[in-house]
Amino acid sequence: MSSINKILGGLFPHREPKEDEYINEADGLIYCAKCCTPRQCVINHGDRIVTPPVMCDCQRIAEEKAEAAFQKRQEEFRIERMKSSGLQDRYLHDYTFANDKGYNPEIKKAQRYVTEWAMMKENCIGLLLWGNVGTGKTFIAACIANALIEKGVSVLMTNFSKILNSLSAMFDVDRNKFIESFNRYSLLIIDDLGIERNSEFALEQVFNVIDSRYRSKKPLIVTTNLTLDELKHPKDLAHARIYDRVLERCVPLKVNHQNIRQLNAANTLRSAKKLFSTEEEV
Repeated sequence: MSSINKILGGLFPHREPKEDEYINEADGLIYCAKCCTPRQCVINHGDRIVTPPVMCDCQRIAEEKAEAAFQKRQEEFRIERMKSSGLQDRYLHDYTFANDKGYNPEIKKAQRYVTEWAMMKENCIGLLLWGNVGTGKTFIAACIANALIEKGVSVLMTNFSKILNSLSAMFDVDRNKFIESFNRYSLLIIDDLGIERNSEFALEQVFNVIDSRYRSKKPLIVTTNLTLDELKHPKDLAHARIYDRVLERCVPLKVNHQNIRQLNAANTLRSAKKLFSTEEEV
């Protein structure tokens, strides 16, 4: 017992209070002068009493805040890594609901998709964003991607031009692995379906990507400049195999309110004219 007491005495030696502490006369323990809660507790060990240190309330609160800040930084790093992996085009990072300028009312349906993500994922429900060039389909898709990534959902947003460039330099086995790797993501977004070349190889690989996603039973979002009629009545069997799977799993949403690119170009031109005009011209 004496050896144990000696060890305990070494672990918890008697100490004097620091500048921000005082000894409470009621129990003889050291207290924090700021929050007036103890920084020692009492433990009876046989015939010996030891007073190990404990955190007072303000120390505990400070530690909890530090831990929360650390966890927040870790989460921010994780989300940034997910964005770098899933949104490889840096400009897509700025396509968020917060940066929406209200050009398209369809954005509210995109927000609803994010809100109902659990149900969308469970039932493998995707979106087909279709409409004219420049109407904001890519923006809406990227808003969904960014919002879900912020919630910790893994998202990959890419297009078939990039996919086909990668696949063309691979052997068949590597191609299969590459295509299957897309299914690691909870949501796959394919931007600009229909602009890829219509070679036999290209159409086969486009089908393989869509079919792999179809069989994975995970949601897919597709944007396209094709009309819904063109998707429903394709010109040949090769396209029909692709579009049928897209239409089966993706709810069509027309994005055709106005040409955002033209609006942005007009605003830029007005700003430039104002910048370079003379005072007399103004």
